[in-house]
Formats: sequence, structure tokens, C-alpha cells
Amino acid sequence: MEGVALNDIADQFGTPCYVYSKDALSQNFMAYKNALGDRDHLICYAVKSNSNIAVLQTLAKLGAGFDIVSVGELERVLIAGGDPSKVVFSGVAKTAEEMRRALQLGIHCFNVESEAELELLNTTAGEQNLIAPVSMRVNPDVDAKTHAYISTGLKENKFGIDINLAPEIYKRAAQMDNINLVGVDYHIGSQLTDIKPFIDAMDRLLLLVDQLNDAGVQLKHIDIGGGLGVRYKNENAPSVADYMAELLPLLEGRHETLVMEPGRSVTANAGVLLMQVQFIKSNGDKNFAIVDTAMNDMLRPALYQAWMDIQPLELNSSAEEKPYDVVGPVCETGDFLAKDRSMAITAGDRLCLLSAGAYGFVMSSNYNSRTRAAEIMVDGDQAYVVRARETIADLTRGEKLLPESD
Repeated sequence: MEGVALNDIADQFGTPCYVYSKDALSQNFMAYKNALGDRDHLICYAVKSNSNIAVLQTLAKLGAGFDIVSVGELERVLIAGGDPSKVVFSGVAKTAEEMRRALQLGIHCFNVESEAELELLNTTAGEQNLIAPVSMRVNPDVDAKTHAYISTGLKENKFGIDINLAPEIYKRAAQMDNINLVGVDYHIGSQLTDIKPFIDAMDRLLLLVDQLNDAGVQLKHIDIGGGLGVRYKNENAPSVADYMAELLPLLEGRHETLVMEPGRSVTANAGVLLMQVQFIKSNGDKNFAIVDTAMNDMLRPALYQAWMDIQPLELNSSAEEKPYDVVGPVCETGDFLAKDRSMAITAGDRLCLLSAGAYGFVMSSNYNSRTRAAEIMVDGDQAYVVRARETIADLTRGEKLLPESD
């Protein structure tokens, strides 16, 4: 990775271990800035895809805004040097406490997802004598044709406001004392490899924007969310430039600022997960590579049945090539990282799980009382610890024994 051998990183920092390339992160983000050119825009990186503070710092220095879904993500952005005025607050269940903190900091806007949230935000802002900037998240009922768990733009999903009901809700919001309507947004899903659903959603959104304008509600921005897919195996994921080449003509002559919320397309292929083979096991016709890394470290294969490439870090000329299921030490049959992968490996070899920079560490847990992995950032020929490996003391921090009874 860049100028550092991954095996050297494993030697120095141990496994399991997430490793990110600062240069790849930067290039992936700049692909959006370059494709948008002189179009008035705000690129808000989706913090949920990878919330490591060094990752956020890298993007903040490039001028990124941030899309957050919790006050915890907001505080991370602040620590990393992010500008609150470039933050959009998404999510279906914002609390009054989270709203207060975001209002005090002066974020760019709240992406409101329901009438109930709108009312709470109006009340909360009024209690502080503040005005809340609001963009309504509408649900355009567009089928993104992606995994059911990451599809967000259909009527059956929990996200957003029915686009057909939006005009009436905008009308009510315009009458609220502590609400300032600044935009409209949608997000139809994640890991999209076809541009057509984006275009369909934009067509529907622009009809709504024009309808609102005719009714006297003039918006400052249009937020098209994120969701651009990446290559994990053999997907033909469109480039950012190709995506923008089809989308930007739809906005020709319009005054609204374009807001985007990319996540996976910035981080996924900027990171890998290193692991070591502990044991080789064979049950008849089935071969298992049992590694020191588990579903608690990388949940995507177990949760989404996601295919992620996995390769040995070094060639092993003494081993016979066989198909292996790569499995971890967690007590679940679903604890696997890869199935039926042909490799020539023996115990002690190290493996590299690719495309691990998005929805990797952020979804990790302490299941089975396993400590979470270290995170490393590579910058040129230097590797930096950007999150220390957890210890048992970290694992049990905050827990207390009951007092002894008489």
C-alpha cells in the first residue's frame, strides 16, 4: 500500500488490522470535486461508512463537508477539524438533545425524515430562540435494485417522506416559526452500479422542486444523497465522472446548490483488513482456513452475504492450492469472511481482505468479548496508528461488580 509492505505492517502492528491509504482516500474524494468542476456544490462525506478521525481529518483538509446520523458522528467531525457549517444531519430518529447540539454549532441543515421530527425540531429550536435550517428527505419510490438491507428509496422503507405528500408538508413547515426551508434531498440506496435509478430519482425530485417553487417555496439546494457503488468482484461500477456526465445536464440553468453524500465510493477501496491463518482444518471434502479475524471484526459477509476478495500476502510455494472457507473464531456458523476461495496456504500465513475501507471497523463489535482491531493509515512510506488495538481494560471499562452481600 503506497510505499509500505503490508507484511511489514502486520509484523509491526499485529493482526487483525485495518489499513487505509491516505492517497487513495484523497483521490477518491477529489474525483467528485473534479467531476463537479465549477458547479456550485457541497460534497458531504457519509461518516457512517468509515468514521475514523484520521480519515475524517484527511477529507476535511480537502474541503469536505460531512453527512452525519448521530451526535457521536458530529463530535468526531469536530475533533477531526470539520466545519459544522458544512454538516448535514440525516437519520430517522434524531433526539431533542442531538438537535440542540447541532443547532448550537450552526450546521448546514437537518435532513428531516418525518412530520413528527419536523415538529420536534421546530419546538427544540424555539426553546433556544434559534432557526433550524431544514431539507426534507423525500422518498421517490425508486427501486435501486440493490441488497434489500441497503435499499432506502421505496415506499416500504423506513426512510423519508412520501414524495406525493411532500408539497403539503413543505406548506406546513413554511408556517412554522423556527424552521427555515433550505433544501430537498433523497437517498435511494447503497452500492448502486447502474446510473439509471439516480436519473429517475432526480427527474422526480426536480418536478417536486418546480412544484414547490410555483407555490412560493424557493429552495437553495438539492441533495442527491450517495450510493454510488464500487467494484468488489466483477461489478461494472460507473466512475464518478460518468455519473456526473449524465446527472449534471439535468441541472443546467438551475440556481440550486448541488449537495452530495458519498461514502462507500470514497473509502471502500482505500482500505484492507489483514489477518493471520491460525489453523488449517479439513472435514472430508470441506477445507477451512481458521483465521484470527471474525465476524465481529468484519460483519459484511455474514450480514449481507457480501463477496469480498481475499488473497495471501505472500506466495506459498510449499502449499497445495485448495478451495477454502475462511472462517473466524466466533461461535456462530455465520462467522465467515469468504467461502470457496482457491488458495495455497498453511497455518501462519497472512491474508488480506480487500475493499474493507467502508462498513468495516465502523460495524465491528466486542461479540464473544473480542477486542477490536487496530487501524493504521499509510501516508507515502510511513504507517501511523490511527486507532490503537483495544485491550482487555478497554473491553471492561465502565463495568462494575455488584457489592458483596452480607
